[in-house]
Amino acid sequence: MQPKTKKVKIGNRWVGEGEQPFIVAEIGINHNGDVNLAKKLIDMAVFAGCDAVKFQKRTIELVYTPEELAKERESPFGTTNGDLKRGLEFGEKEYQEIDRYCKERGIIWFASPWDVRSVDFLEKFNVPCYKIASPCLTDDELLKYVKSKGKPIILSTGMSTEEEIKRAVKILGEKNLVVLHCTSTYPSKLEELNLKVINWLKKEFNCPVGYSGHETGIVEPVMAVVLGACVVEKHITLDRAMWGSDHAASLEPNGLNRLVRDIRNLPVCLGNGEKRVYDSEIPIIQKLRKKIREA
Repeated sequence: MQPKTKKVKIGNRWVGEGEQPFIVAEIGINHNGDVNLAKKLIDMAVFAGCDAVKFQKRTIELVYTPEELAKERESPFGTTNGDLKRGLEFGEKEYQEIDRYCKERGIIWFASPWDVRSVDFLEKFNVPCYKIASPCLTDDELLKYVKSKGKPIILSTGMSTEEEIKRAVKILGEKNLVVLHCTSTYPSKLEELNLKVINWLKKEFNCPVGYSGHETGIVEPVMAVVLGACVVEKHITLDRAMWGSDHAASLEPNGLNRLVRDIRNLPVCLGNGEKRVYDSEIPIIQKLRKKIREA
């Protein structure tokens, strides 16, 4: 049986057991269709010390039906759901600027393609990996097409059964794969996080395991790392009160800074597991421990 200590290389970073946790700032659609806001979010991730930022890419006419796009929905972009979806979608010009800016700032970027045409779009930028979003886990065509590109894949498992996850992993293969535990509610309730699923994923699959969180706190992702998550993904925003569907389940700058700090400090706190008396404790022993006289 193969050892369960697999690693995956994303850009210039090794991801897996024994490596520093790989922290992904999920920008998603929190840029609100504004590339300048996207750049501010990239700056936020860089300042906090994240390893990567992630976006979402959709071909609107392939992902949504004409009926869905025609539904009434008020937004800054118009009065239909289609107006909203198209307004939030970046094209080649915007991604060229994102690619340039991330290289300038020294941070990895990649995206979740929601359809095969979006995979082809992202291939133009030679992204270092692909993310399969939880809603796409059962899209066999997309999974097979992403796998055909031969790049590392990060798979989120929200809204999915054990059997659905096993099927997706079988299609993708365990080599060059990272599987993320996830609950797909925004924001997620504490009683639905079920972080112990990380243990099941680690036992079930011969690949690195991580966590994609939609809760509003920062303790929960740190707990996930203690349980063995080697990747942590969190949505980010400049302000949770901003217009948009994902902002309420995102971390603001201060929260992201604290999360990254706490995750980076974990190896120091956990130590090596060998009980010892530290030199710094000796004066305390001399001061506080009862001295027993010899008879």
